[in-house]
Amino acid sequence: MELSELWFVLIAVLFTGFFFLEGFDFGVGMSTRLLAKTEGERRVLINTIGPFWDANEVWLLTAGGAMFAAFPHWYATMFSGYYLPLVIVLLALIGRGVSFEYRSKVDNEKWKRVWDNAIFYGSLLPPFLLGVAFSGLLKGLPIDQNMEMKAGLFDMVNPYTLVGGITVTMLCFVHGLIFISLKTEGGLRDRAKATARRLLRPLALLVVLFVVMTVFMTDIFQGGRSVILGPLAVLGAAALAGAGYFLSKAREGWAFAMTALVIVALLAIG
Repeated sequence: MELSELWFVLIAVLFTGFFFLEGFDFGVGMSTRLLAKTEGERRVLINTIGPFWDANEVWLLTAGGAMFAAFPHWYATMFSGYYLPLVIVLLALIGRGVSFEYRSKVDNEKWKRVWDNAIFYGSLLPPFLLGVAFSGLLKGLPIDQNMEMKAGLFDMVNPYTLVGGITVTMLCFVHGLIFISLKTEGGLRDRAKATARRLLRPLALLVVLFVVMTVFMTDIFQGGRSVILGPLAVLGAAALAGAGYFLSKAREGWAFAMTALVIVALLAIG
């Protein structure tokens, strides 16, 4: 294996680690709006990821740094072409991080509502936009002889990339709900577990739809690659089924491992 291939594998591992670890952070952040009913429950949810969220974001920074060091042309082309969505991701992550620190500084409902919105949108936008961006790379984007991306709006935003973005977002949300069921108790835990079980079926449909669209709208399954990628798709589907099974048996740790395996399988396909 050549050095460039080793760097490529390293970058893939870093992005996989980011979506695996930061994925449940995003899911918990979305749950502060979609699951929590009281200020106390929102506080509990934030506390569950308090020790993890900042360290988990290091994976993304390291992946970007590795891209810049090993593949500067790839880095320059992708970051210039996706300049606006990546800036939005950066601002969302900054706002989300600041909100964790400042929402409890003032005991005022309006103050907390502002920071709660920052947590929610800072957890919703990054997985969606990154899912759209990576789906666009899978589908292919026009690049000229100067290695500059010449993609228009509909090259970046189309049914395939939107399905990719929604799939990643839903997967992170379910991943976070299962994490909540591991870290909390009482009514909050029960609602998180029940919501995760309800969402597993639509999530499975989204994953299947995305894989089918990938087969017909990209060339990554062509040639001998289907021998490797086909079993990965089956593995992801089996892991989703396993997550539902383990949730029904109240084995949330194994269910969390299964949704993590789905993330790994999807990124390996890409």
